[in-house]
Parts: sequence; C-alpha cells; structure tokens
Amino acid sequence: MIRVVAGLTLVLLVAAATVPASAQSLDDVVREIEAVYGRMTDLRADFTQTAFNKSLNQTIPAKGTVFLKKGGKLRWEYTEPTPQEIVSDGKKLWVYTPTLNQANVADAPEALAGPAGSFLAGLGRLRTEFQVRFLNPAQPKDTEGNWALDLTPKQPLPTMTRLILSVDPKSWEIRKAVVHDQFENTVTMRFSKMAVNSGLPERTFTFVAPKGVVIVPLK
Repeated sequence: MIRVVAGLTLVLLVAAATVPASAQSLDDVVREIEAVYGRMTDLRADFTQTAFNKSLNQTIPAKGTVFLKKGGKLRWEYTEPTPQEIVSDGKKLWVYTPTLNQANVADAPEALAGPAGSFLAGLGRLRTEFQVRFLNPAQPKDTEGNWALDLTPKQPLPTMTRLILSVDPKSWEIRKAVVHDQFENTVTMRFSKMAVNSGLPERTFTFVAPKGVVIVPLK
C-alpha cells in the first residue's frame, strides 16, 4: 500500500523558521537544519504527492493534509484520489479507508520512533541519523535556488533507502522531498501552508472508528 509507505516516511517535512540565510557550506546547511528541527514539537502542512510504483510502472497523484508531533504521532488525511486516513498515537497505527468501510490496525512500527518516523527527532540529529551530501556538490542549489541534499539513512529501512530534499535557503522550509524505497519505488511530495508549534491537541492523533466500520489487522 503505497500510501502507507508515504505515511511512514515522515522525515519528508520541515517548517518555516526565522534563521539567518548565511549558510554556504554543507556543514553550515546541516547545522541550520538541525537547529530548526531541534526547536519543533509539531507541524501541520498541506501536501501534494506523486507516487511511482516501479513494478506496475504506474504513477498515482494524491493530495491532502499532514499533522505531525514528536513521539511518532502522525495523521495523514488524503482527500484525493480517494479519501483515506493514516493515524498513529505512537502506539497504534490505523489506516482508515471510508470507501471500503474498513480500518486496518497494527502496533505502531518501531520506525515511527526513529528518523523514518519522527522527522522532528531524526533531522534534529541529521549527521547522527544520515549520511549527508549535496545532490550535486559542484552545484549545491537546484534550478529553483533551493539547497539540494542527498540523505542516506545509516540504518536503511524497506520504506526508505534514500531521501532527497530541496530546502529553501531563507525560510528553511522543505519545498520538495523524494523518498526512495528498496524496491526502487519513489514518493515525491511538495508542501505548503505550514504551521509550526501550534500546539496540536492529542486528539488529533487518536483514531475512533465510525460505527459499522470493519476492523482488520494490518499486515
């Protein structure tokens, strides 16, 4: 389920922050990103997503809203192409598909507590969790003027073997993120309307199955 893959790779996001735009070297960029993440406790953002499944040679667009909080807490609300919710309180993971009248549930993967699950912790310790380089050391910014970083998890997971980030050099927002998995699938996401440290309530990350919804173990 490619949406679940996207939902578990939360290191995709970073938020706006007031940080001096003086970074030039890779070390400078890494330090600024770590500083930004170190100050964040929660985040909300709208997103558009393009998921490419290599085995099917199929590309699926999607859009929605994501809510994240330290401790592996997440809520991905997909509105297109079909409604779906992926919710975790850090202990249980729920995937609710209204069109199927079904909710899948499982213990939250340990990954949610690490760099692939909690972007707030993972990118706050960028050098600890990832091997980091510029995507193109000879030209560290992309065509839109963003820092382009190529990250490899020091402990790769099936859902994330490589992460490419485009980081705004002034606001330090991540404009685009591309996640690669072990099967050579990719999930590309763009983010907008970010809100940081807004005090997201705990109920945001609690799933209550609507009456009549069938509960099925997530495998």
